[in-house]
Amino acid sequence: MPINAIESRRLYLQIAGQLRSLIVNGEFPSGSRLPAERELARQFGVSRPSLREALIALEVEGYVDVRPGSGVLVTTPRWPAPDCSDEEGPLEIMRARCLLEAEIAAEAAPRMKPKDLAVLGELLGEMEKRATAASSRLDADRRFHLHIAAKLANNVLLRLVADLLDRRNSLLGAQFAAHFDSARTWAAVLTEHRKIVAALAAHDPPEARQAMHNHLRRAHDRWARQLDRGVKSNVRTGRKRHAGEENGVRGLALTRSGPAE
Repeated sequence: MPINAIESRRLYLQIAGQLRSLIVNGEFPSGSRLPAERELARQFGVSRPSLREALIALEVEGYVDVRPGSGVLVTTPRWPAPDCSDEEGPLEIMRARCLLEAEIAAEAAPRMKPKDLAVLGELLGEMEKRATAASSRLDADRRFHLHIAAKLANNVLLRLVADLLDRRNSLLGAQFAAHFDSARTWAAVLTEHRKIVAALAAHDPPEARQAMHNHLRRAHDRWARQLDRGVKSNVRTGRKRHAGEENGVRGLALTRSGPAE
């Protein structure tokens, strides 16, 4: 089966779909290795980060196992296999959040009251105290962003923000977080959140817009840089790194440093 050049729309899904079909149809049987990343990217006509995003999806589904120094090994997925084919990519979601939440922050800035700033400050304190507890930290982060969105008293916007935030719990979103979140990136997130609070406290819409935009854009870029750096080490531990692992999700061999949101 020939490899077809990829169109620009939702690259990672198209790449993953073609590779999945090649594996299922026996072009790459279980136990074999995929061609080198550079060669696959050339044949697909895509960048290596886009290819790596597709490989993360395929590893979540159980079709491949990325091994540093040994390439990408084709495996047989458990049944029923997780399906990422309908999931938006984490980077795509982050870009949507950047556009939506920056404008929400600008609209919310003039409406912030002392009690709102106090709530945001308490949530920052929770995020800092729970820096090593991923679920608690993410919950505080979620409440931080939703509290700002709620100031607009628009249930449609609030629902959109909540939905985008909850996509972090998808199979693919969880896999990105498991590999890319670290104490260092959460320290950067806290600094960025404090700048958002300062702009909101000043009731300055342009500053609030810029602070929120900068935060989410930097979170996006941290993930993008990690994808660009590629596979560095194979992190395997005896503990469950994420609840998704209980459902057969296996870890892609990527460096465990990168963006939180």
